[in-house]
Amino acid sequence: MTELPRRQIDLTVEELPGMLGKNQRLLGLDLGDKTIGVALSDVESSIATGFRTIARRKFKDDWAELVAIIDRNDVGALVIGLPLNMDGSAGPRVQATRTFARNIRNVRDIPIVFWDERLSTVAAERTLIEADLSRKKRAAVIDATAASFILQGVLDRLRHLRQAGR
Repeated sequence: MTELPRRQIDLTVEELPGMLGKNQRLLGLDLGDKTIGVALSDVESSIATGFRTIARRKFKDDWAELVAIIDRNDVGALVIGLPLNMDGSAGPRVQATRTFARNIRNVRDIPIVFWDERLSTVAAERTLIEADLSRKKRAAVIDATAASFILQGVLDRLRHLRQAGR
């Protein structure tokens, strides 16, 4: 069996529609030091929903959980939150995120788009507080909710591109 070439470049949101098959979903990831928040789009790429939170271990273990989600839900691309500093500069967390994406690319040929995640956790926290969730319940869903904010940003951009006829 011939090895597929691996995508080693970052895709833009504008390139994403051409990479997806019919009814494929997008998977949004909010990478933290201890957890990975996971969100899933609907097949129309309109709505992001918090899916689950994965407790981080070794990359191999994290990837095994993610690939099960990817395969079970016909995911065509990943949207990974890029934790830029408030001034737009890249710090150590950006490098860790890019390393995680590179590790994925080394084991699977799947399109990856990075999305600026600044304030996604703040927005998620505010939404959960407004929903009157207790601190304990918020802690259990904050990462998946932040991932849904990241993914929804890309879905909104895709909708805007479709409406603009691009």
